[in-house]
Amino acid sequence: MTVPCLTNLMFFTSRPSPHTIERFVASSQGLPLSYQPVGILSAAPDGLDKDEAIVAIGRGPADFERAQNALKAWKQFDLGWVQLYPRQASSDVGTSVAVLIRHLGFWSLNGCRVVYGVGGDQTEGSRFGIAYGTLTNHAEAGEELFEVFMNPATDEVFYRILAVSWPQLLLTRLGYPIVRHLQARFRRDSAEAMKLAVHD
Repeated sequence: MTVPCLTNLMFFTSRPSPHTIERFVASSQGLPLSYQPVGILSAAPDGLDKDEAIVAIGRGPADFERAQNALKAWKQFDLGWVQLYPRQASSDVGTSVAVLIRHLGFWSLNGCRVVYGVGGDQTEGSRFGIAYGTLTNHAEAGEELFEVFMNPATDEVFYRILAVSWPQLLLTRLGYPIVRHLQARFRRDSAEAMKLAVHD
């Protein structure tokens, strides 16, 4: 059973089919971001939820390269209860994706778009990241950065999530404590997924 809301966010009582997910991703292509401005992470207004997690996931240039490749392949979403589609999605700016989440006995699809990248050139050779922003078919509004970097003094490799968000729907406002719990769980599980990807 599918229950569409006014913003095209989709809730499901069972896991949506691949065809349903494909249609959702396709319909997300032309949707606008649900917030402004792009880059809101750098100067989030007061009153918004701003969360950060930094976790060591490896050491040395080889681990840093594996960490970059893991981000490009969206391995931080290989969690079982959270998955990103299309499975082979590009990490290039402008790419629209769907985040499938299983929570409290139901599933939801949430649209996002890659809005900028970090690093990847010689001036920032020890840092790489991907930021996406929410679309109008996402239960939350905001921006999230997934980043890996290497400490030049110790060669330790870190994974960082930085996010700013706020509820976009009445449902997420009513379930705010649950939303915050799921966000914290995602940060923990995402870091573990990145560790596994680096050391696989």
